[in-house]
Amino acid sequence: MSQVFSKSPEHCAKQGGLTIDKSYKKLFFAFSFFSIVLAFIFLIWLTLHPAKPQFSLREADIYQLSLSGTHLLNSSIQFTMLSRNPNKKVGIYYDELQAFAAYKGQQITFDSFLPPFYQGHEESNLLTTSLQGTGLPVALSFGYEVEHDQTAGRIVLNLKVNGKLRWKVGTWVSGRYRFNINCVSVMSFGPNAPTAALSSNQAAQCSTTV
Repeated sequence: MSQVFSKSPEHCAKQGGLTIDKSYKKLFFAFSFFSIVLAFIFLIWLTLHPAKPQFSLREADIYQLSLSGTHLLNSSIQFTMLSRNPNKKVGIYYDELQAFAAYKGQQITFDSFLPPFYQGHEESNLLTTSLQGTGLPVALSFGYEVEHDQTAGRIVLNLKVNGKLRWKVGTWVSGRYRFNINCVSVMSFGPNAPTAALSSNQAAQCSTTV
């Protein structure tokens, strides 16, 4: 004779409640684990508090800065900057670096891409790049502005680098952060320019935002 087993509504409710309770505990433990990991990372960040990298302009040279027609610029500029990581326990990865030159708010060269690199604790690196511009459209007032600076005896350029960086602490590497570098170069501008190269060898601190 076969036996028929039946469960009361109260018994089913208890079984269902047990399943829900187990799922809730798993979710709670998973949330707690990730919270502890994030708190640990945040604690490391607060303890180390990485300082932003430092950049200084070492040399800048203008080999060409001439107009073709009324508003098409041909330019050739080279500059060298010193990059320093001031942190004792934090390394820095530099990614997607691009440099360009600007004059009175106008970009006067195409973007030049620098290779990515890693910078160790308290390490310094020299970065050199060549910037070119051919048939680059500029404002109609560009020629007048250059002539005015030539009369004044000096020309001021902004040499800029944009990119992304990642902090490295031990084996942990952060996400990418955008950063911008702006270096100001002041050069003597004699009557023989722009046919002769203009140079500046005076070191100048650059501003850096992260």
